[in-house]
Amino acid sequence: MGIDPGTRVMGYGVLGVVGNKPEVVVLGVIKLDKLESHYLRLHRIYERVGGLAAQYLPDEVALEAPFFGKNVQSMLKLGRAQGVAMAACLARDIPIAEYAPRLIKMAVTGNGEASKEQVANMLKHLLGMKSSEMPSLLDATDALAVALTHFYESRKPSLQKGPKSWADFLAKNPDKIARRRGLDPDPG
Repeated sequence: MGIDPGTRVMGYGVLGVVGNKPEVVVLGVIKLDKLESHYLRLHRIYERVGGLAAQYLPDEVALEAPFFGKNVQSMLKLGRAQGVAMAACLARDIPIAEYAPRLIKMAVTGNGEASKEQVANMLKHLLGMKSSEMPSLLDATDALAVALTHFYESRKPSLQKGPKSWADFLAKNPDKIARRRGLDPDPG
């Protein structure tokens, strides 16, 4: 499940994977702008994200990571919304991943500076969506883009990290230790 956090409109998108192919299960938005209190919005986010997690049972949740803006109050509110969405998923033991907006755009369109409209059009093409299935609010397609980015990123081969030190290597590979007769207390 992908989430595009917001304090007025929060997008969500759920992908199912059939074989190695992602398919759209659902996408939509949680409208919060009618609630006057920021705290009531946070409560609604927690309830709705928890409800989506209970309904669609995602294996993992990916969120768009915070970006740095000039308005500190807006950033603080957005960070709270992200945190509450994360808490709703973590309360259900669902692992969380975060992706930067630029990485999401790059993963979906090949252009880290792509517009919301370009992201939506590319999703339509990549996921075989009909025009009638496309939502009017682009927060929903942004969330679907987060989910698709996570799908792509989780399938990349991972490089195994080497040992941190010789001591770490030897602790993990005791069979590689050559023992010299007469010097080792246990020449075994």
